[in-house]
Amino acid sequence: MSDAKALKEWPLWEVFVRSKQGLEHKHCGSLHASDARHALQMARDVYTRRQEGVSIWVVPSASIAASEPDSKDAFFDPAADKVYRHPTFYDIPDKVGHM
Repeated sequence: MSDAKALKEWPLWEVFVRSKQGLEHKHCGSLHASDARHALQMARDVYTRRQEGVSIWVVPSASIAASEPDSKDAFFDPAADKVYRHPTFYDIPDKVGHM
């Protein structure tokens, strides 16, 4: 079996890196790896070559559940009926300035 074929048969992993200045992990990309340990090593080599990261998360792509972009209106619509989340009924004093 060729290396390229073996690589594509490995599971796909999503890579998240926390930078030295950041408090959150940000998605950097994806890679194929045989297991979690291998994915961490590959993510370190590919996404933190300049020592900009302090933490790496790898997650199997198959384990991620996401909303569908085509159904965003129906999915996020229920938030519109919660008026208490939007302070539109408060009077803001003039001395407060721009908010």
